[in-house]
Amino acid sequence: MKKADLIQAVAGKTGKSKKEAGVFVDAVLESIQDALVAGDKVTLTGFGVFEVRERAAKKCRSPRTGEMLEVEACKAPAFKAGKNLKEAVNK
Repeated sequence: MKKADLIQAVAGKTGKSKKEAGVFVDAVLESIQDALVAGDKVTLTGFGVFEVRERAAKKCRSPRTGEMLEVEACKAPAFKAGKNLKEAVNK
């Protein structure tokens, strides 16, 4: 499902126009992004948790050249599915 498909699904379920649904979807995604940038967790009860995880620096081998490379530490967004979402997917 692409963003356009999600907007169409939201419009169908809410009875709003695709333009209005697009505004809602964009607002939700932007709010999640803003919270993660600020270092906060976003918990959607029954759905899951969005959070930022720290990745440590590490050495790895380039598959193309075989050369050892140093990968710097970084932050990465992560999602952990909630119980209700896991159960719905596994039905």
